[in-house]
Amino acid sequence: MLAAAVSAVSVVAAATAGLLLGASEASAGTLTGSFYRDPTSAVNQWLAANPNDSRASLISQRIGSQPQARWFASYNPSTIQSQVSSYVNAANSANRIPVLVAYMIPNRDCGGASAGGAPSYTAYRSWVDAFAGGLGSRTAVVILEPDSLALQTCLSATEKADRNSALSYAVGKLKQVNPSVKVYLDAGHSAWNSAADAASRLQAAGVANAAGFFSNVSNFHWTADEVNFGRNVLNSLGNGNLHQVIDVSRNGKGALGSEWCDPAGRGTGVAPTTATNEATVDAFLWVKPPGEADGCAAAAGTFVPDLAYSLAQNGVVTSPPPSPSASASPSRSASPSPSPSGSTPAGSCTVAYRVENQWDTGFTASVTLTNRGPAITTWTVTWSYAGNQQITNAWNTVLTQSGTAVTAKNVGYNGSVATNGSTSFGFQATYSGTNTSPTVFKLNGTTCS
Repeated sequence: MLAAAVSAVSVVAAATAGLLLGASEASAGTLTGSFYRDPTSAVNQWLAANPNDSRASLISQRIGSQPQARWFASYNPSTIQSQVSSYVNAANSANRIPVLVAYMIPNRDCGGASAGGAPSYTAYRSWVDAFAGGLGSRTAVVILEPDSLALQTCLSATEKADRNSALSYAVGKLKQVNPSVKVYLDAGHSAWNSAADAASRLQAAGVANAAGFFSNVSNFHWTADEVNFGRNVLNSLGNGNLHQVIDVSRNGKGALGSEWCDPAGRGTGVAPTTATNEATVDAFLWVKPPGEADGCAAAAGTFVPDLAYSLAQNGVVTSPPPSPSASASPSRSASPSPSPSGSTPAGSCTVAYRVENQWDTGFTASVTLTNRGPAITTWTVTWSYAGNQQITNAWNTVLTQSGTAVTAKNVGYNGSVATNGSTSFGFQATYSGTNTSPTVFKLNGTTCS
């Protein structure tokens, strides 16, 4: 069961001059660019109203700074088009990709903490029409109806058929109005339905006409588990044009058993990005805004500062995200960075390795590289572990491991490092016994001081 979202709030309409992404649809797997950070999100409204709160600095740095989805969850047929248009225009004017959650399917959440939705499927189709009318013509990501396919225990066979028909209609309508929209349907998460079951439900709802499916929305499961689950779903679907997106907003410490409703001790995940280093995954997204309740700490969708602060304290993201180029264009997934040419003179670099969070069997760490030599355009950092640490996922780097040896390469946007400039990346790993930090690092093959 997933938590509800807050009601949409309108933003000031922005001029739409300047092309973000082409009007023709980008094929699955070619989503590139940076996502939109909404200055009017619930967390940023709270930060603006509480600048002197002792929790504000950490929440701002680790949550408010990140691009997050906007949920459209209130039945407002007369204003939904203008609300969507205002949000999309604001993103377009910033040359960023908006992520929108359409959450209005009738009988959503089977009457649980996020109960609601349109009063009928006829009303839902009209709402979808208006929602689509606000999307414009540039690339946008639409997370279509969390709960709608994974959670169907309250539906009869006829009601399931009605829901599938409505979802299929929504996919078609969104793409008809804006061919550049990337629509993803609900696959639940890796600990819910089987991959084969999820694939069957997606097929019935018209996923073949969408960009793919989403998983882990409003949940906490490890990214690696969701990637593997998604691969299995894709194998069951047998459609090579489909991909997945994963909600990583609160999975920095994984799930707390099967607890889905504001579980304690969770943490924010990696920063939203299209640089996933995984062929089946179009993007890691922050769909559920961290700090907005699931329905136990407060009413579903309510921003709770203590929740946000706890997630920030325990999270993977420890600083604002890097700033890739503002412009973006649909293109094939970037190839791995070429091997660096030449070497850096001995002693011309320093590497700071820091364990950010550690628990019984796992940890997250950050690595900051400072270039003391001539400017470089690509980099490779290597080290070896003395123990049995095994890296499970990483951000801001293409990272591989062979035994105890680790190799980290730049991604497209952070390869250039000026003299005395720095760049950082991070990762999550498992371990047993002693988690000893490495002491010898090499940059482009030469040992750093």
